[in-house]
Amino acid sequence: MADIIQSNHASPEDFYISLKQKLEEQHNFPEEYLFKFIITSDSEKVTEILRVFDNLKYTLSNKESSAGKYTSVSIDCFVLDADQVITIYKKVAEIEGVMML
Repeated sequence: MADIIQSNHASPEDFYISLKQKLEEQHNFPEEYLFKFIITSDSEKVTEILRVFDNLKYTLSNKESSAGKYTSVSIDCFVLDADQVITIYKKVAEIEGVMML
């Protein structure tokens, strides 16, 4: 599973429960939410990530590292609630080699 799970939580489920609580405390949904990912510089990975955002309103920006080995992918997306944010993170977590911030 993606690197976002590597934390002090006993399981991925515990992580997502904690994340939902924090999202609901810190955000006023519905709103624009910024998703950030780091991948190896591979256009196919960007395409895989973007498939998760099909049928959603979003703005994409990419930036390659100075050595060109990694790419940061920022997606500003209109989401309805914390559950939708978590669903998106879970889908992206299925993509190998994606680090979520």
